[in-house]
Parts: sequence; C-alpha cells; structure tokens
Amino acid sequence: MSNSNVQVGVVMGSSSDWDTMRHAVAIFQQFGIAHEARVVSAHRMPDDMFAYAEAAEARGLRAIVAGAGGAAHLPGMLAAKTTVPVLGVPVPSRHLQGVDSLHSIVQMPKGVPVATFAIGAAGAANAALFVVAMLATHDPDLRAKLQTFRAEQTAAARAMTLPAETSP
Repeated sequence: MSNSNVQVGVVMGSSSDWDTMRHAVAIFQQFGIAHEARVVSAHRMPDDMFAYAEAAEARGLRAIVAGAGGAAHLPGMLAAKTTVPVLGVPVPSRHLQGVDSLHSIVQMPKGVPVATFAIGAAGAANAALFVVAMLATHDPDLRAKLQTFRAEQTAAARAMTLPAETSP
C-alpha cells in the first residue's frame, strides 16, 4: 500500500528480510493501517536511507518499523536522522540466527532510542502491534479493534488444551 495517507513505514535492508517483515505488514493490513514497505539498505543505499528518514515526518509517517540482519545498522541510522519513532526488528541471519542483529539494534547510545523487539517473525508482528497501540491512543476506532484483537488472543489461549497424560 502506498499513498499520501501512509502512516507507517516498514523498511528492511534487503528483499531477503521480507520473510520476517511480512509479519508486520500483515498486522497493519489486519488493522487497516495505511503503510508502505520497501527496501532501504543502510550499507548499499545510504543516501536513500537518509532521504527516507529525513522526509518521514513531513510525509506524515507516525512510526517506522525497520528490520535488519547482520550488522543491523538500518534502525539506528534511521533513528539518528528522524524524530519519528523507530522500532527495530532483528532479522535472523544464517550464521548467528539474529543474535548479532539483536545486539546491534538494542545497543543504541543514550539519546538516540530505537525500540527493539524479538528476533524474527514474532518481533515483526509485535513491533507492528506496538505501533497499533501507539496509534490507538488517539483513535477510538483503532482502540476498539485492538481490544477485540486482544480479547481474541485471550479466548484462543483459554481454548488451548494439552495432550492427555499417559501413565508409564
């Protein structure tokens, strides 16, 4: 989705990060939040990344969910160039399973915050849900959708069953 009403940017360092970041997009679609998704590489497209961050507020973005693997500089560099809240999602890497990315994102210096979420799909979904909660503070309709979502999560957990115990 891309138009002048976009409220949230979902960016990633590579198209290979889509398998993780699509979970954030799915949450925005579920809640009807106007968003955009694109590749903005901190290392291969630094000028584009700076331009994206610098224009974010003027374009009306209320939050940026940034996924990155490896050195994971994208969330922090975006945060350094905009006051729009940046939420970082560590993308699992082949060799270190995303722990390297988590450490890179969570270790921002004092004064340049990046909200950091879990590695992988759960982190991407939770980052998006956090954005939903932020936006819902000023949007009663969105707040009602979030309350319904949470009630459904509770009902699903209550409906869970465990396998019957078997005696040895």
